[in-house]
Amino acid sequence: MSAKAVLDYYTQAGPLTDAGAHRDALLDLPADVPGILAAVQGNLVHQALTGLYGFELPEDRKDTAHVRPTTGILDRILGDDRRPLTEAREPEHRFACTCRTFTLVTVAALRAHGVPARARCGFGNYFPVADWHIDHWVAERWDGERWILTDAQMDPVQVKEFGLDFDPADVPRDKFVVAGQAWTAYRAGELDAEKCGLPGIPGESGPWWIAANLIRDVAALSNMELLPWDLWGAIPEPEDEIGPDLTALFDELAAATADPATAAEVRARYASDARLRVPDQVRNALRQAAEPVIAAS
Repeated sequence: MSAKAVLDYYTQAGPLTDAGAHRDALLDLPADVPGILAAVQGNLVHQALTGLYGFELPEDRKDTAHVRPTTGILDRILGDDRRPLTEAREPEHRFACTCRTFTLVTVAALRAHGVPARARCGFGNYFPVADWHIDHWVAERWDGERWILTDAQMDPVQVKEFGLDFDPADVPRDKFVVAGQAWTAYRAGELDAEKCGLPGIPGESGPWWIAANLIRDVAALSNMELLPWDLWGAIPEPEDEIGPDLTALFDELAAATADPATAAEVRARYASDARLRVPDQVRNALRQAAEPVIAAS
């Protein structure tokens, strides 16, 4: 695959980054990265961090984190408030979500403005929990010379709260580790898998979590940016044993995805292996229910 073909692929909207009828709303955003990030941050709020913004999220608003496509997200935002996306909503009126939604909408906006971009699933180690690599998603964008990791969730409030010493628009690769890097480091004995996942929740970390994020990253590189708790194919669960065959598969995927310069090559593996491809329905692990990836309108 030529370099041009790769960039063209990541400039076109995918099934979940297609803004549909709301494409003009994205085109009306500033074309520069800081402007896009400010708009995303002014319309979204992380459902677990609302206390930083002075309010507690009601239970009946937590369902929005389960919305998969950009069209559905923008339907909710613009259906509640018809003002342009450049006008920041008050935090308590923003769309409640997770890091994956921040990433998805950022990728959709960048692509709408002709910037090659893709979602990456992995682990951040810039949160205030010592020695942990915490489940996280960021965008990866092409600036004309290199692929740059960009964390749209890290607005000025969170930059201050977490004491970040770097620009979230250009996250160092030792701060956010893509899942393939994490798997390779774990296999080499350089990373404690029991500190990869979600701290403070028994059973929510381990090799299975790294492997699950690896498959999610492979899917995202193939333009299928699923929810952090969606399950399908070879994604292991906490009780599953990762045997030799799956270990070999994960080793292969990790080697293919760790380097941003060659990560797009994993698309061929994704397309040829039913264990990796996202089916029409996946299992939402939080809801314990099968759900269509893209619900009928």
